[in-house]
Amino acid sequence: MAKRRTTKRGSKRKYSRGAGKTVASAMRRRKRGTLRSGPGGRGGKVKSRKQAIAIGLSEARKKGAKVPRPKKKSSSRKRSRS
Repeated sequence: MAKRRTTKRGSKRKYSRGAGKTVASAMRRRKRGTLRSGPGGRGGKVKSRKQAIAIGLSEARKKGAKVPRPKKKSSSRKRSRS
């Protein structure tokens, strides 16, 4: 029998199943119009798909699900010399 060659793949999940469920829940809440941003939901309705995903991942992180840390914001402002 010939040996099978496998291509290099990521063997581990980047996000846990629980994280995916939390994001799916956030997306459903966005569609229903009940997803709100900010602490205590004081920020207003979420209309953006990307923002809904971010909120779902944040909630999953708080629950302790396997979710990579958010990328750090780099301060790439350049000062103008005058």
